[in-house]
Amino acid sequence: MTSETHLEIRGGTALEGEVPASGAKNSALKLLAASLLAPGGNILANVPDVADVNVMFEVLESIGADVTRTGDSVMIDVPTVPEPVAAYELTSRMRASIQVLGPLLARCGRARVAMPGGCNLGSRKLDMHLAALEEMGAEFSTDHGDLVAVAPRLRGRRIVLEFPSMGATENVILAAVGASGVTEIENAAREPEIQDLCEYLAKMGVEIEGAGGPTIRIQGRGPGATGLAPATHTTIGDRIEVGTYLVAGAVTDGDVTVRACEPGHLELFLNKLEQIGVEVDTGDTWIRVRRTPSGLRAADIVTLPYPGFPTDLMPQTVALLSLADGSSVVTENVFDARFQFVFELNRMGALIRTEGRHSVVTGVEKLQSAPVVAHDIRAGAAVVCAGLAAHGTTRIANLNLLDRGYENLTAKLGALGAEITRTT
Repeated sequence: MTSETHLEIRGGTALEGEVPASGAKNSALKLLAASLLAPGGNILANVPDVADVNVMFEVLESIGADVTRTGDSVMIDVPTVPEPVAAYELTSRMRASIQVLGPLLARCGRARVAMPGGCNLGSRKLDMHLAALEEMGAEFSTDHGDLVAVAPRLRGRRIVLEFPSMGATENVILAAVGASGVTEIENAAREPEIQDLCEYLAKMGVEIEGAGGPTIRIQGRGPGATGLAPATHTTIGDRIEVGTYLVAGAVTDGDVTVRACEPGHLELFLNKLEQIGVEVDTGDTWIRVRRTPSGLRAADIVTLPYPGFPTDLMPQTVALLSLADGSSVVTENVFDARFQFVFELNRMGALIRTEGRHSVVTGVEKLQSAPVVAHDIRAGAAVVCAGLAAHGTTRIANLNLLDRGYENLTAKLGALGAEITRTT
């Protein structure tokens, strides 16, 4: 028999206090992949200690880099001649491993990357990644489950994305560094993590402009992406982690402040919290939430790419809406299998009906504890938030998924007063 680690949460305690945000997982992963572009010692600070980041360390080491962590700083010593292969046993554990494709094409003109794994959120195909790179001159084939790419000479092109995909935007940016001429990406993703990546590349010596807007231009360095220098960069705060702790404070009728964050990265989310009935205060690098005496109110949510409402905060917000007065309609426009968590919340007494990309959340007076499962990282965060508010002790399985996205979750929630333990 094998043992499995669970979370046990005794709910009903109002969370109070302050907690610092960790570095953004979704940024750190792409920064680590980007380090492959500059031979030598790259240094990244504020890198979260989560399972996905540790997998990316292994991916980089398999390519030939030496990776050393000291506290929240990471030194990546990138070889002059990388090995352009990312094996299945690594990439199957994390979808973001596909981001090494772009820098390997830029540096080596070829790559062999096993098809990636990660959270099961429905169809998240690589069509846009591959179509854009093909326009730049890459040729693709498959071999025993591996994606084999050859691009001896990438060419700058005007790339129009049919959807502002964050992953496709990042891969095209990274490959474009090794192209001849200018690459222009239209309908580019605008997330803060994209801006963070572009700032890091600029420190290496890449001429890049437009990050944060719908059009990004990259001046290529030609085959091999020659002449770039290793750089030092600090990862931005994790806006999804920040939002999760804010919901945890609100759902428990608490008073929680998250520090080391950028409130501007969560503007629409914070506006929605206020609409739901949560009091929100912000400073330059902190956000505070408190429940208002009038209680929670229903509100409709539509997820969209940034600067729209983030899909990665939708499950947690649904947990909050499950205790609001009235009925809310939630529409998911990014991932077609995002609502897997709804079954778990309904097991805890929530009243949620789902059809296709829409869910109707009818608020109930209270939630009850139950054994539940984390179906993906953010689904796990949703049942954690629900467990904090529920009567009794909630037991959450598939804890390894939460470990992929949240650094020191148990300790941080415990510091806010939550009764939460890891058990085997």
